[in-house]
Amino acid sequence: MTSSNNAGLQARKNAATPRGVGVMCDFYAARAENSELWDVEGRRFIDFAAGIAVCNTGHRHPRIVEAIRTQLDQFMHTAYQIVPYESYVALAEKIVACSPGNHPKKAAFFTTGAEAVENAVKIARAATGRPGVIAFTGGFHGRTLMGMALTGKVAPYKIGFGPFPSDVFHAPFPNPLHGVTTGDALRAIENLFKSDIEAARVAAIIFEPVQGEGGFYQAPPDFVRALRKLCDEHGIVLIADEVQTGFARTGKLFAMQHYDVLPDLTTIAKSLAGGMPLSGVVGRAELMDAAAPGGLGGTYAGNPLAVASAHAVLDIIEDEKLCDRAVMLGNRLKARLEALKSRVPHIAEVRGPGGMVAVEFCKPGTATGDGEFAKAVQKRALERGLLLLICGLYGNVIRFLFPLTIQETVFDEALAIVEDALLETAGASK
Repeated sequence: MTSSNNAGLQARKNAATPRGVGVMCDFYAARAENSELWDVEGRRFIDFAAGIAVCNTGHRHPRIVEAIRTQLDQFMHTAYQIVPYESYVALAEKIVACSPGNHPKKAAFFTTGAEAVENAVKIARAATGRPGVIAFTGGFHGRTLMGMALTGKVAPYKIGFGPFPSDVFHAPFPNPLHGVTTGDALRAIENLFKSDIEAARVAAIIFEPVQGEGGFYQAPPDFVRALRKLCDEHGIVLIADEVQTGFARTGKLFAMQHYDVLPDLTTIAKSLAGGMPLSGVVGRAELMDAAAPGGLGGTYAGNPLAVASAHAVLDIIEDEKLCDRAVMLGNRLKARLEALKSRVPHIAEVRGPGGMVAVEFCKPGTATGDGEFAKAVQKRALERGLLLLICGLYGNVIRFLFPLTIQETVFDEALAIVEDALLETAGASK
């Protein structure tokens, strides 16, 4: 049953797995190191996807590999809720200490980002006794039923999967490029209070400090301050979804450290454990204690191997100064993209904090998203051996999620590929 080539594996994949699991590439990974991976036919690729922002510390960082091996020699699984272990407690202590705010906090661990979001909503509802949740257009919060209900993007996440949980409402997310101001977003929330659900029935407002799947739009500071004020006025829990933005990606350990207000709860996952499945919720101690014993958890929640990896990740971020490196690399990429605007009129905006960079394409002279241009750039880059991801409501944004540990020579090579792909696509579209 073995296949030594991509075509053979692709045929087996199509026969054995459902189409609903969308797969971007038609080649299959054989090995990976830091920012590079090789397929089963020996072809090399530079990875600017990083497992969808999971490998901020690169593929197979030696310290992560060693941490997992050490834990493997001790035990693999007990279920923390049955027989606990010190490493989980120590990781909770670290996350509490490094997350924004000096107030009393607690942390709990799960497996996936969607689980973290679901549990944050559960905690908010338990603490407030209220059912309602407000999320935002373009937000992505997972593929579970509650995650889909919160997600503000229909295709491909919601098609054919309804009905969704009730008492979930959406407001527009500020987006100056497309004419949505902070005032527009806040007025929409006030309209929800008037037309859909009274503020006294809202348990939580959940938002991404930088929208991931939605297009890498960063929440304006005045918007975040206004959300904090609104939540304080009405007794609503403010949840920052940092599943994609966390762990040095934006130039801070947490994206909320770019703001002068604090969330009540924060969801974490992705690069928390450098490729191992681990997520969590960290927040105000009194809120985290609202759920009754047994109300939170999961069989694999806080798996020992993943927890060991997370300890290594936090050490690597600090020791290798990856927050600073995210800013440095992100600035170089943004400068390269900005310099191309005169020759690539489809570039509408280059944006993003730290190493969470995106370029949005619109039809020249308009604000109409050009998804075909984005796909053509992605295709040309892939042909040259560079993996890029597309996002945005209209599929017209390319997001750059390079490992923050990427080698200088490989980063320069990737930037040259990006430039060539952009110029070639712009030339072909004339």
